[in-house]
Amino acid sequence: MSIRLRLTLLYTSIVALTIVTFSIVLYTFQSQATLETTKASLLRQGRDYANMARRMPPPRHEVMPPMLANVPGRWTQVRSLDGTVIRRSADLSDTTLPLSDAGWRAVQSGAPWFETAIVDDEPLLIYSQLVGASERTAEIVQIAAPISERENALAILRMLLIAGDTLILLAAFAIGWTLAGAALEPIHRITQTAQSIGAARDFRQRIVHRGPNDEIGQLAAMLNTMLGELESAYRQVQQALEVQKRFVADASHELRTPLTTIRGNIELLRNDVPLDPSERAEVLADTKAEVERLIRLVNQLLWLARADAARSLSRESVALQPLIEQVCRQTKLLAPQRTILTEGIHAVSVWADRDALKQVLLILLDNARVHTPARATIRVTTTLEPQHVAIIVQDTGPGIPADVLPHVFERFYRGDPARHAGGAGLGLAIAKELIEAQGGTISVQSTVGQGSAFTITLPRAFATSSE
Repeated sequence: MSIRLRLTLLYTSIVALTIVTFSIVLYTFQSQATLETTKASLLRQGRDYANMARRMPPPRHEVMPPMLANVPGRWTQVRSLDGTVIRRSADLSDTTLPLSDAGWRAVQSGAPWFETAIVDDEPLLIYSQLVGASERTAEIVQIAAPISERENALAILRMLLIAGDTLILLAAFAIGWTLAGAALEPIHRITQTAQSIGAARDFRQRIVHRGPNDEIGQLAAMLNTMLGELESAYRQVQQALEVQKRFVADASHELRTPLTTIRGNIELLRNDVPLDPSERAEVLADTKAEVERLIRLVNQLLWLARADAARSLSRESVALQPLIEQVCRQTKLLAPQRTILTEGIHAVSVWADRDALKQVLLILLDNARVHTPARATIRVTTTLEPQHVAIIVQDTGPGIPADVLPHVFERFYRGDPARHAGGAGLGLAIAKELIEAQGGTISVQSTVGQGSAFTITLPRAFATSSE
């Protein structure tokens, strides 16, 4: 059952309850009002007869023939105390008004009594009352009034109420159906728009609502907000899929080159053609270099996968100065001809993952070592901000062109000739992923011919600060 039909039935039920209650009350009121009017008329005739009876001589003890003993009035009959009819009005002719046993007992006790009866196929309301001040003069008077007109009027009223209530209910159903349809039309449009969006997967569509800012207007606004978020999420998913496809393609390409070289060298060593010791040594050295290159690439891919899988690394308070000094010592072992200066390293702590931060610093120092000429200087410094600590790794290499600078943190990007040192283009991408996973930022400034400066910003850990 649709909401429109349920609302229509609810509205019709309320109207039906209202008009049926009103009809019952109206019919009951009309029935009682006409009945009370008839009773009042009978009571008035009874009082008139009692007043007249006081002025009349006492009745004889013998019973007179009813048709000869007429009394004034209409539909009036008089009984003696033993129940014998002694007088009646002329319009009754030979008709006798009945008196039930319950009525007889009520009248004998002096109480008035009303009852209905069918006399000669005529519905009558009969009023019975004891009149007379003494037992000698006491008698029972019965006065009747035809109520056929009242019954006919009530029957017509019933028919009119039933017919009117039926027409009103039909009209209420039609009006309720129309009003429910008009009220639910915006929801119908919302449903159609949602179906269109789902079928076309076009999250750029929006729900158009020109009505007031009521519940439906608020629903449309909320759905538009949700569609905006879905559009953004869908776009991010599409971008992520594209990045993933590009990543798989680039990783396959990077892995294929060393594997192809290693396979070629192995095939060369397996040949029966004798090789000079120097040639064999070159082949083995080349194979070892390619294996080491392959290991570095696999390790970088593992770090990158870890950064993708766990965006939020476990962070703790990490003392910055000893960590920087340790990384610098390890880098000097790989580049003894380069000078690495640690200037202005503040004794502070940062919120970070120690292993991830160490990996980032090794990547930046190795990148500076590769792109810095022999006997050049690499500087590592820190600066303090109210809530953050900045670590700067600065080299004196060839620098990065302005058109390449926005892409240096992209995976497998090697557009800068200064970065063609045998790397796979993953180091800086890994550094960016790891730093952002720790709630920090990484940026680069570079001037062609003067060098580059990479800046890491991480939150300060005040609870463990040694300042």
